[in-house]
Amino acid sequence: MKHLFFFFFPFLLLILQFSLCNSSYLIYGEALSKSIMFFEGQRSGFLPNDQRINWRGNSGLGDGSAVNVDLTGGYYDAGDNVKFGFPMAFTTTMLAWSVIEFGEMMPPPELRNALVAIRWSTDYLLKMVAQPDRIFVQVGDPIKDHNCWERPEDMDTARTVYMVEAPNPASDVAGETAAALAASSMAFRSSDPGYSDTLLRTAIRVFGGPTAITQTLGMVLAHFTDELLWGAAWLGRASGDERYLDYIQSNAKSLGADENINEFGWDNKHAGLNVLVSKVQSNLTPFILFMFLAWIRTIKMFRLEVLEGKSYDLESYKASADSFMCTLIPESSSSHIAYTPGGLIYRPGGSNLQHSTSITFLLLTYANYLERSSTSINCGTISVGPTKLRVIAKRQVDYILGENPKGMSYMVGYSDRYPQRIHHRGSSIPSIKDHPQFIGCKEGSIYCNSSNPNPNVLVGALVGGPQEDDEYEDDRFDFKKSEPTTYINAPFVGALAFFAANPNPI
Repeated sequence: MKHLFFFFFPFLLLILQFSLCNSSYLIYGEALSKSIMFFEGQRSGFLPNDQRINWRGNSGLGDGSAVNVDLTGGYYDAGDNVKFGFPMAFTTTMLAWSVIEFGEMMPPPELRNALVAIRWSTDYLLKMVAQPDRIFVQVGDPIKDHNCWERPEDMDTARTVYMVEAPNPASDVAGETAAALAASSMAFRSSDPGYSDTLLRTAIRVFGGPTAITQTLGMVLAHFTDELLWGAAWLGRASGDERYLDYIQSNAKSLGADENINEFGWDNKHAGLNVLVSKVQSNLTPFILFMFLAWIRTIKMFRLEVLEGKSYDLESYKASADSFMCTLIPESSSSHIAYTPGGLIYRPGGSNLQHSTSITFLLLTYANYLERSSTSINCGTISVGPTKLRVIAKRQVDYILGENPKGMSYMVGYSDRYPQRIHHRGSSIPSIKDHPQFIGCKEGSIYCNSSNPNPNVLVGALVGGPQEDDEYEDDRFDFKKSEPTTYINAPFVGALAFFAANPNPI
């Protein structure tokens, strides 16, 4: 019997390895599906028949009526019922970038679901900027809304519409909205070219066009310079118009691209901007430039004779991107990003997973750029290649999905242990399907104050996450840790798409 065991033992190991690899694939694939499904739980407006988070109902159907415009649709960005245009636009940009960078790795049904999630937002963003010299930036009074605890289906607080008109500045929202529409135009280019063209034309108009780039809706000031460069970078990539490259090259220093702020999120685009422009820089190396131009000729995106006669120096962006990556490497002499004892990237200020997921996305995106250009990063005494960046990214993803000191998945509805008391009105109050009677502004407080688990599972939602010592209390009141947001989930979609296709990328 012992001889039989030793004979079959190597084969048992192979079978075990195979099953673990497949199990890992299924885990990341499930998480990818749920991370996209989450956005259906955040929908505002009239819900379609194929709505999968079926405890939600129609809401905000009168949004915009106070100013005689249609502002229905879009997303509630967190656990409240306000629609904030700025973080919604960033969410859209990141969903679109996920499809651009990792869409080919997504199973076709999930790619379709990701595009549906993007379009739910872009349809709304188009409404935000439909009127000349005016941008609608928010629907809902945040103070009144936050003084209530009620389902979006029951909202009886003022749906105040906030707008900015020329010549008042709104360069942050305008720049991010232009970026979102431009990136989304690329995501839809093959599946819906007509819609893609509409998005790109609108993005160019919102930004002001390449010859009037500092006159975006009459609102551009230098107070929000990262959004100006971010919007220009996405417009250059989506339109192929070399004048946007001129802009990001000539304004790099004056608009602070070399400040090397090591942060990326809805309110600061610096690290993401540097990574994005680094792809353009790598595309302008001789061989890749030749291939890039051949591709451009095929789809006739821009005037080749102009680009072919120009020399672009975007090295400052790439240098800043390299520097940012080095700060993430613990062995690097320039490392200064903090990690929890369990290995999670940590930045103080609350809702920490927004930093972890967005940085994870940049790690994987930059790893792809390094691999395609066969280059590495010099981090002082060590050289860092794509494999090292992917190892760090995988640790973040695995931590979030449950490989952490608490043994808890921070994605709701994933695994058998996840946050049960998230800070989310619709999730915490009985569904309108189960309790069709109206629940008013203060009547929902009993559900907010309850220690019971939320009755409705907001599948796929990523909460704010644990504190710097890896501790997490499942507490609805601790919104910094327990509130989900769209801008935490959006970059995680791309990361999960990569690992679903490459569960063991080492």
